[in-house]
Amino acid sequence: MITAQPRLVVSAPSSGHGKTAIAVGLLAAMAARGVPTAGFKVGPDHTDAAYLGLAAGRPGRNLDPRLVGAQRIAPLFGHGASGAQLSVIEGAMGLFDSLTGQPEIDGTAAVAATLRAPVALVVDVAAMGHSLAALVHGFRMFDEMVHLGGVILNRVASPRHEQMLRSALDDIGMPVLGALRRGDLPNVLPSRAHGLVPVAHRTVEAGRAVRRLGEAVASSLDLDRLMALANSAPPLPGPLWTPAEAGEPAEVRPVVALAGGPGAPYTYVETAELLTAVGAEVVVVDPLRDESLPPGTRALIVGSGLPEGYAEELSANRRLCADVANFAREGWPVVAEGVALPWLGRDLDGRPMCGVLDITGITGEQTVAGYREATAPGTSVLAPAGARITGYKQHRALVTPRAGAAPAWTWSGGNPEGFVWRQVHASQLGLHWAAAPEIAKRLVAAAVAGPMTASGQGPQMPAPQMSGPQMSGPHPAGPMAAPVPRVSEGLAQPVPMPMSASLSAQGGAQQGGPGQGIPGPGPVPAGEFGPGPGDAGEFGPGPGPGHAGEFGPGPGHAREFFPGPGHAGDYGPGVTPASDHGSPPAGISGEGAGMPPADPGQTTGPLPGMPHPNGPMPGMAPPNGPALGPAPANGPMPPPNGPVPPRPGSGMPNAGPVHGNPGTSPGPDGTPDNRPTSDIPIPS
Repeated sequence: MITAQPRLVVSAPSSGHGKTAIAVGLLAAMAARGVPTAGFKVGPDHTDAAYLGLAAGRPGRNLDPRLVGAQRIAPLFGHGASGAQLSVIEGAMGLFDSLTGQPEIDGTAAVAATLRAPVALVVDVAAMGHSLAALVHGFRMFDEMVHLGGVILNRVASPRHEQMLRSALDDIGMPVLGALRRGDLPNVLPSRAHGLVPVAHRTVEAGRAVRRLGEAVASSLDLDRLMALANSAPPLPGPLWTPAEAGEPAEVRPVVALAGGPGAPYTYVETAELLTAVGAEVVVVDPLRDESLPPGTRALIVGSGLPEGYAEELSANRRLCADVANFAREGWPVVAEGVALPWLGRDLDGRPMCGVLDITGITGEQTVAGYREATAPGTSVLAPAGARITGYKQHRALVTPRAGAAPAWTWSGGNPEGFVWRQVHASQLGLHWAAAPEIAKRLVAAAVAGPMTASGQGPQMPAPQMSGPQMSGPHPAGPMAAPVPRVSEGLAQPVPMPMSASLSAQGGAQQGGPGQGIPGPGPVPAGEFGPGPGDAGEFGPGPGPGHAGEFGPGPGHAREFFPGPGHAGDYGPGVTPASDHGSPPAGISGEGAGMPPADPGQTTGPLPGMPHPNGPMPGMAPPNGPALGPAPANGPMPPPNGPVPPRPGSGMPNAGPVHGNPGTSPGPDGTPDNRPTSDIPIPS
């Protein structure tokens, strides 16, 4: 059960008021006092969550009702806040704003109401006088479910200005929790272009920035009053979230390599916890620094938190590229999100990458971002056919072709995206595994079972139609390939799985082209983080155009709640108004377009009958999606550790609410993309 947990939401009227720096500084200041703290970020932002975690001295976490379902917000919070005497939840955008246009579901105010957490409102008062009282009074009265406990004044001009503002708020009975003068809040956090990499690498720059923010907050805010406000939060009922939702641990502990650094993974923290709960030995691999996968690796996961600005460093790490290519071609499980999709391709902006997938990437001028209600068109290492889940994407890289013969995802009204090949699942859609803990179970089962053969033995994916997922009838799988140990790992005999029956598979083998070698060495990166353009504003200036709102203005940004050219504002850069990518260029077609070539020289033949998790796992329902098709002729077999119980909630993906009406703006290829939300990045 979730007991009394001191907690506080730090929000603002809109982006640009300084709430990220104040939230990070508050955690650092309280931690310096010896108070155990925990940091949370509303929404999908990996970067802010990482800095909140660095300040708190424990992993920063995300609370996103769209990604995990509103019913999981309080349990996930209770899990992450366990043992903390103060939890700070940083909001996204303004207190009553929402990327999807449904703030009553996924806005900061909705999360605050769900957690019954008081709100400290950060207001940039540089150009405000008595009107501050009207603004604050409106925020206090707008939603009776949200408790506005006080105001933090930022960028106060002078002692006289501060006294005037305090007097105005005193007239409406609103406490002032502290005041920062212009320049008190240092602009020290690393450039937004670096994402969470400085935290993952535990750089001196990141640590110094957090310390200086803590010192600024400690000298300007009333920490005792803030702590008292946090202590006023009532106890939360209900159970804690637990990674044990993923199921019982496997009998063996396969090594699963998770991309990240010693300070933070490039994905949500719960991913590692779920993998550990089902028996994996999670080992961190840094794609920017490590030159090989960890010894004994049997699965690789690269999450969506790795910034796209590190393409040069990814390309320059030729040894790791070759190791990953060999690993994927041998048939071991690989899950790639975000920039990891073009990283697995031939090249990105002319820089050679891993060469696993026959795709080419370029960096576009606009950002594609937004939530997607995705459906798995075929069975993969990640999900059974027909499974539905909500993910989030934010990228500028455009890959050609956009999808292979077996796409990773489809969504209503849009083009299929991503690639499923052997046990590779790659797309630019990022998932929060707490929404579907059974993903971890499938991945670990695949790691234990071993590689899929190049000859096509094992489950195969059909090419879906553009209109949506196609679910073929069950097709009896042939005998599975015995796991082939990688020579570099020195593995002994394959680890046996306590399952004996083949699983049903989708029909239709994929065709590939001739083999492809690994590209040669790339250019040496300039500096630790490369010469990528930085962002102006709270996270430090940079030479390139910045993001709008809290991180600095930039040209060509979207309108407030819908993308469009030429509009500046608080909600970030303009985005592609129609399809995520354009149509593939001329000359790329055929069944194998965008798919990796088949490896020559591999043979087929009678092989041991070992089940493989790329087929639908018996007893495991897709995440709130349709049930699996008929069982194979030999009958379903139970999974190694018993069936995974179905997740509670409605029939929608992630047990969340219905997303808004999709738009129908046609893309460059004439196919409309799904618009369940306004496709704009979420500023802090």
